[in-house]
Amino acid sequence: MVNKISIILFLFASLFTANAQVNDTIYLSLDKAIERGRTKSVAAESAINTLRSYYWEYRSYKASLLPEMNFEATLPSYSKSYGAYQLDDGSYTFVRNNHLDMSGSLSIDQNIWLTGGTLSIISSLDFYRQFGNNTGNNFKSIPVAITLSQPIFGVNTVKWDRKIEPLRYEEAKADYIESSEKVALTAITYYFNLLSDKESVSIAKQNLENAKHLYNVALAKRNMGQISKNDVLQLKLNVLDAQSELTDAVSTMKSDMFRLRTFLDYGENVVIEPIIPEKFANISLNYDDVLQKALEHNSFSKNIRRRQLEADYDVAKAKGDLRQITLYAQVGFTGTSNEFNDAYNHLKDNQIVEVGVKIPLIDWGKRRGKVKVAQSNRNLIQSQLRQEAIEFNQDIFILVERFNNQQSQVEIAMTSDTIARKRYETNVETFLRGKISTLDLNDSRVTKDKSRLEYISNLYKYWYYYYQIRSLSLWDYIQNKPLEVDFEEII
Repeated sequence: MVNKISIILFLFASLFTANAQVNDTIYLSLDKAIERGRTKSVAAESAINTLRSYYWEYRSYKASLLPEMNFEATLPSYSKSYGAYQLDDGSYTFVRNNHLDMSGSLSIDQNIWLTGGTLSIISSLDFYRQFGNNTGNNFKSIPVAITLSQPIFGVNTVKWDRKIEPLRYEEAKADYIESSEKVALTAITYYFNLLSDKESVSIAKQNLENAKHLYNVALAKRNMGQISKNDVLQLKLNVLDAQSELTDAVSTMKSDMFRLRTFLDYGENVVIEPIIPEKFANISLNYDDVLQKALEHNSFSKNIRRRQLEADYDVAKAKGDLRQITLYAQVGFTGTSNEFNDAYNHLKDNQIVEVGVKIPLIDWGKRRGKVKVAQSNRNLIQSQLRQEAIEFNQDIFILVERFNNQQSQVEIAMTSDTIARKRYETNVETFLRGKISTLDLNDSRVTKDKSRLEYISNLYKYWYYYYQIRSLSLWDYIQNKPLEVDFEEII
């Protein structure tokens, strides 16, 4: 009875294992590989984290444009010490100072976009208590005061930030979409590497099978004197070569499957069976159209503009540092009393106007030198940007030409693959009838294998060029619409 139960359990375990192995085999299309790479790969996760970092930087910038409320306080400050005091005759003595003071202020601060200054509304209360012979409380209140701090000739940082920061965030969003397309390029490369390996293994297995069959036929013909010993030995070498090629092909396939499996975040037991994409988009691209879309959507144009603005800002900042003049003004009311309630009665005007000036009289050209350096750096950056723009346009032109040409290359490769396969099948039959040599047979076999792999290679180039162009123009030419992402959902 126990043995029967053990046998039944063993059979169930065997069936479960078999089903698990079947479930571990995944038939993967190119579209699904790209889609999974965009969501599961480490590169995709890195792109999302980079976008989030830029998003919060942009949120911080937007928050800096809004009013900010601050509370500042000293709660409390106690001092019991001796300090020097000068008498009328000029001599010094030490007097005891024993006091407690507290202070607090509430302010609303707003950066002024137009001028770069800061406008604040402040309310504060100070408390001072002297201990000793003259014990007593003192209160000073400023119910409301309006203050302005305004640099006169300095650079308006707020104005420049309003130009640069939104552009930086738009650049980051475009860069995220480009990163997603670059993930697709990596997925395409790994996918077609495995697909080519699978074809190589299939070819190697078929070649080994054919080589063994032809060798056995040759042995029979040799016994009948219908074939030379040299041809028999050549066919024996073909069997050994086919065995070696199969071993190498299987090893390469396992390595490339591991890369694709890791990239797509599949388990180690998953066996990926890539499917040859038989259909491809029948489209023709125009260079001017692709370039226009790239300049409109790609992060490159935004990057160019941002770097130009940053160079201009550095020059403006260097010029602003030639002299420093700051206006500080405060208008409000204040009250003092020994009682808390009375400190807010009988208020008096409280006005402060202060102009701070710092103008270097002799700095040996240091500040003007910094201006010249900033201007030289700006000229250098402008030259670099012009060169980068030329290379960007050139890359798009070359890609468009390659893509348009690749479509016909795929069709040619497909036809060549069909012809080479039929030619080899015909030559096998002809060889069996003894009408061609082993050299002719080997030549047709090599041509067949090469044509099949060339077809896979041309398919890879087609889709790689297509997604390269997508990553530059951020445009889906099959659906004829821009590549769009719901950034709010991602972040």
